Amino acid sequence: MNQLVRRSAFVGGSAARDEDASGCLELYDRATSLVSAGAWSCDLSSERLAWTSGVFELFGLAKDQTPERHAIVEMYSEESRDLLERKRAHAIEACSDFSLDARIVRADGMERWIRITAAMQSRNGRPDTLYGMKQDVTDDHARWEALRAQAECDPLTGVANRASFQRFLERRKDEPAVDRIGALLLFDMDGFKQVNDWWGHAAGDACLSEFGKRLRQTFPHARLVSRIGGDEFAVLLPPVSSRSETESAVRSMIGSLQSPVRWNGDLLPLAVSAGLAFASEEPELDPQKLFVAADRALYNAKASAFRVVVCA
Repeated sequence: MNQLVRRSAFVGGSAARDEDASGCLELYDRATSLVSAGAWSCDLSSERLAWTSGVFELFGLAKDQTPERHAIVEMYSEESRDLLERKRAHAIEACSDFSLDARIVRADGMERWIRITAAMQSRNGRPDTLYGMKQDVTDDHARWEALRAQAECDPLTGVANRASFQRFLERRKDEPAVDRIGALLLFDMDGFKQVNDWWGHAAGDACLSEFGKRLRQTFPHARLVSRIGGDEFAVLLPPVSSRSETESAVRSMIGSLQSPVRWNGDLLPLAVSAGLAFASEEPELDPQKLFVAADRALYNAKASAFRVVVCA
């Protein structure tokens, strides 16, 4: 099927019904254009694609082009592409359905979110064709992300709250986003109770707010900066090229992170201990195991004279 759109791929029956089928599909195309959606199919033996006009519009492609699957999947973000291929492979193996929301970058450079629903057609008990719908959900995704950001933001410090970090801990080990974590840093503010006792809770809040700001500035490429407790923070770092260099960099940053905080004419002391744990080199990351390792390192840091302890 080398045509971009072979309408007969989406209807069944004899040639006698071609005219009626063509009319139905024309009506279908007009209707789906109202919601930026279209139908698609993929012949599994040849990987040839068939799209209705709505899918071309979603990807920003001309309708007289031939969609090659290997080129189309490159338009997906790395995370979405990985998730798509995993779900697709499982659906083919189990002869089952799947759905997902995926981020794509269109041919014109525009970024969009699409919702894919897929079903399997079998022949002689073997998977033969994947087919389904693709719909533009960019606006819905933006609204959802805004609501989620509001719900998962710590209002005092501006970093993510415990719920965000908990989502990381509860991820399945085989989820793609987990694979992009290189290390976990846990911070605990030392002497924080004394700040509250001597200067009041407003001063303590000022220290927490300033420390959250410093973490965001110090780790701009962090996967997540989160306040996970009263005076405890977590930073998820991306994959690292050198553990020793990362450890050295973290140690050098501690000084700027714990410089005094100016507040109402006073200099409030801000001291922290940190525990660092690197993701294992195993194929699948265990978030809980990484957290336990970093927490152990933090405990050792607070129990010793060292500000930063790395889990062995």
